Amino acid sequence: MQARTLCIATVATLVLALLTACEPPADEIDAPPMDDEVPIDEEVPSMRDLDDGPAEHLLFHDGEIEWQDAPASLEPGGEVAILEGDPGEDGVFTMRIKMPDEYYIAPHEHPNVERVTVISGRFLLGQGEEMDRDATTPLEAGSYTSMPPGMVHYAIADGETVIQLTSVGPWVIEYVDDEDDPRLRD
Repeated sequence: MQARTLCIATVATLVLALLTACEPPADEIDAPPMDDEVPIDEEVPSMRDLDDGPAEHLLFHDGEIEWQDAPASLEPGGEVAILEGDPGEDGVFTMRIKMPDEYYIAPHEHPNVERVTVISGRFLLGQGEEMDRDATTPLEAGSYTSMPPGMVHYAIADGETVIQLTSVGPWVIEYVDDEDDPRLRD
């Protein structure tokens, strides 16, 4: 048993010696670049600087959400419910958009991030400057997407659909084609 223990200890020592011999000296190791490091004397914004949150606890049960007609920047027939914040002001906001079957939002983009959760129904999301239902990605209830600023996209409701959208206001929608902008129609 002593010989076996001695043999295992010797092998372990040899392996450790080999591994140590393969490592470069500490002064030769290249450190990863730290370009994004903030100097200690600069203030780093906290989440509170970006989002104060609500003044009081917000809680909505399903039947308590107040719906209103969608803004003029969206097609008629949709409804919105503002859950938190104000889409027309600076700051984080959350709203829901209720769309009837076949409701669409033509190709457009936003200057801020857009985070969307599908609450109910089926949301067909497409990318690009031309609407193509066959090129969309179907998002079922419970699905989530986060789109970076400037991403051109479009959407179609497949059945009555409700989405929840969180972004940073003021919320701006810029259509690729002016003819698709409901605000510019007679």
